[in-house]
Amino acid sequence: MPQAKTGATPPLLPAFGEKVEPQRFGFLLVPNFSLIPFAAATEALRVANWLSGLTLYEWYFLTEDGRSVPAANGLEVAPHAKYDEAPPLNNIIVFAGGRVPPTLREERVLSWMRRQARAGVRIGAAGLGSFILARAGLLNDYRCTVHWKLLPKFRDEFPHLNATDEIYEIDRDRHTSSGGTGTLDVMLALIAGDHGETLASHVAEEFMHDRIRPSSHSQRMPLRFRLNITNRKVLNAVGLMEKSIENPLSCASIAESQGVSVRQLEKLFRAHLDTTPKEYQRQIRLKFARRLLMQTTLSVLEVGMATGFSCQSHFSKAYRAEFGVQPRHDRGKDSLL
Repeated sequence: MPQAKTGATPPLLPAFGEKVEPQRFGFLLVPNFSLIPFAAATEALRVANWLSGLTLYEWYFLTEDGRSVPAANGLEVAPHAKYDEAPPLNNIIVFAGGRVPPTLREERVLSWMRRQARAGVRIGAAGLGSFILARAGLLNDYRCTVHWKLLPKFRDEFPHLNATDEIYEIDRDRHTSSGGTGTLDVMLALIAGDHGETLASHVAEEFMHDRIRPSSHSQRMPLRFRLNITNRKVLNAVGLMEKSIENPLSCASIAESQGVSVRQLEKLFRAHLDTTPKEYQRQIRLKFARRLLMQTTLSVLEVGMATGFSCQSHFSKAYRAEFGVQPRHDRGKDSLL
């Protein structure tokens, strides 16, 4: 594996003075993989080597056919080898992205990963790579995660799996991340497990990552930043709405929970969100309904019930008023909306 040049002398950490057997990572790249998780993984290992002054990690880029593959942004990455021509590995991570769950063309690639898993190789995935591991049966009886926007589809396709909304999951010899910068956190956790928290913390600091986020950290941005408001009563009310989509709380119940009247809650929503609580709650439910229609096999009636509508006609009418089309029109469209 070619070693990256840093152009500077590494700040050797006191705990690292002796050579160790390097851990070998195989990064299996699926066409249209997301570049941020891939870069986060490779850079975390590179900086761990640099800071320690040792080759703690080696990594190899692998593809199905040994040819270059494009990232989602068009950047072509040349592999070191075809997947089954890699040297003996300790870890394999599948990188996949795009706007729909990816597939591997060759069943033999999945068979190769199963053999690696049986041989004790640690298997992981970043972002949509979790779909590939799930289809290979490599996440059975393991906790796992995927990007929050595709979690409904993942759970619909793999109802037997323990899929969480965590930013990453490490469960014995499997690890999955939700993608994006969550991959940096799972790599830092792996480095900490291999070589201690001191090294992992120094790696994090090199990336100006203020802390190693625990797996329980929310994938989504906090409401106060998403909505760009600070009013605690409005934020709490919206949080309650997002948590009660299937069984919507009444505006009276929400107002009571915040110690205000319905009229006061309406004034707060108009002042901070330029809408009413009832309208905002309706939009939350309908946006989630749209995602279910696009990602899952639930019927229109089932989607309506899952988002708190008592009958299909009421749901269809509300959906058309919001999006300008009937619910069936959005079936199977862009998964990442």
